[in-house]
Amino acid sequence: MADLQSQGAIIQVEAVEHTYPNGVKALRGANLTICPGEYIAIVGQNGSGKTTLAKHLNGLLRPTAGRVLVEGRDALQSHVSQLSRVVGYVFQNPDDMLFCSSVEEEVAFGLKMVGFSDRQIRQRVEESLERLGLVELREQHPFTLSLGDRQRAAVACVLALAPKVFVFDEPTTGQDHFGGQSIMETIDRLHADGTTILMITHDMQLVAEHARRVIVMSEGRIALDGRPGEAFVHLDLLESLSLRPPQCTRLAQLLGRQGEAILTVEQFCNWMVEKSRANKFAATKGTKSTCVDFLYE
Repeated sequence: MADLQSQGAIIQVEAVEHTYPNGVKALRGANLTICPGEYIAIVGQNGSGKTTLAKHLNGLLRPTAGRVLVEGRDALQSHVSQLSRVVGYVFQNPDDMLFCSSVEEEVAFGLKMVGFSDRQIRQRVEESLERLGLVELREQHPFTLSLGDRQRAAVACVLALAPKVFVFDEPTTGQDHFGGQSIMETIDRLHADGTTILMITHDMQLVAEHARRVIVMSEGRIALDGRPGEAFVHLDLLESLSLRPPQCTRLAQLLGRQGEAILTVEQFCNWMVEKSRANKFAATKGTKSTCVDFLYE
């Protein structure tokens, strides 16, 4: 996206390649600029390079070729503990992050590792627990909590470090409707407070409803980069990558939608009303049948 190529970038990925020890080449010359305050979704098939790319942003993985700049500094010159204060990473499975005997200890652990004072630790732990609604669970062992509460505990651990960028790897996986909704509300609040958000997801409805920019990965490369409304126009490409935009997006295009894609049911209804008022919408019997069949997929 040309309008994002600015000197104010918080992260710059330049021609990054990554080959794993087993010989699998997961990234093939990725270029990406991330600016402060963005809300980005990274999507693609399994093995497309989404998580590999994201793990380069805070040093969990290092480039085989190319470089990653975090706040203008080459990530290779910084330890993971330093990078984590700028880019926080919340794993898909919260159990991969939790190992202490209480929620409070979990949240405090990272702060101790990077050298905060006891007073700062107490203050940040309290703020994080309160913000994530975990105060009453502070003494609980993490593995006695529900999956949703464990996920919130994992977010609290990262939040305590006050990173400028949050990376969420499949934040709603394994959650029921209400758990997923709670996690997304937390992410939206972080963004509203000015935090830069990167969300790895397979859920295109989440992309449509929350993200402001979507990056589509394919075979280690960035295949598309733009606003969801721009990216979702390319239905053939997305379908070839096993990515299906929301039903309302596909239905609107079936009914002749031109230009930027419809993303939500509300947008679809507004578009239909506008078309009807302008007397430009005429559904043939065949089209109507197709639409009814589509809605009952």
